[in-house]
Amino acid sequence: MKSATIAVAFAAALAATSAVSANTNWVTTVETAGGGHNIGNPAAKVKLTEFVSYTCPHCGTFARESSNPMEVYVATGKVRVDIRHVVRDPVDLTAAMLANCGPAIKFYRNHTALMNSQPRWLAAARSATSAQKSRWSNGPGSARRRAIASDLKLYDVMATRGYERIAIDRCLSDEALARRLAEQTASDDAKWNITSTPSFALDGLLLAGTSDWQTLRAQIDARM
Repeated sequence: MKSATIAVAFAAALAATSAVSANTNWVTTVETAGGGHNIGNPAAKVKLTEFVSYTCPHCGTFARESSNPMEVYVATGKVRVDIRHVVRDPVDLTAAMLANCGPAIKFYRNHTALMNSQPRWLAAARSATSAQKSRWSNGPGSARRRAIASDLKLYDVMATRGYERIAIDRCLSDEALARRLAEQTASDDAKWNITSTPSFALDGLLLAGTSDWQTLRAQIDARM
């Protein structure tokens, strides 16, 4: 093949590859094999790991501040984010199970809906009565989680995502998921020594002194 022909063929192949990349919706590209939710281009230059707890107010603030710009980073294909749960209490577990309700592609929007509404339902959790807390701590796990979801109006949050009550109850009754989330927390604690949330790792390195979006954003930009 002549050199000019080779050059033309190479240019055509490159253009085709670029077109595929441009048409890929990285925000809806999700892998769960590692235990968390890896969202974005597997070949992204920057790999971000988030360790979050749904009952952590700072995690909620971070999620609300970073949601839109993070989607832009992921959409470029240059950043991949792995969101990992740090489950610390029954309310945390209930929210995490709701975030995981349905196929993996729904996770990020579920996560965002729960974090956006966190100030309201977390305030309700803090002002819970003794009777409510008793319902949250006694009886079968599924019944406890349904009580939490009802008292904190998390059913309403999930309804905005298109979930019917029967589907939500099915997710809250998934004991295998509950065990998996607890095991993931224990495994990450052992591997990463997570002492506070939110915590972050960039390209496999746990970041010290980083707990807000502006500080993290500067470190992401430095790696782009």
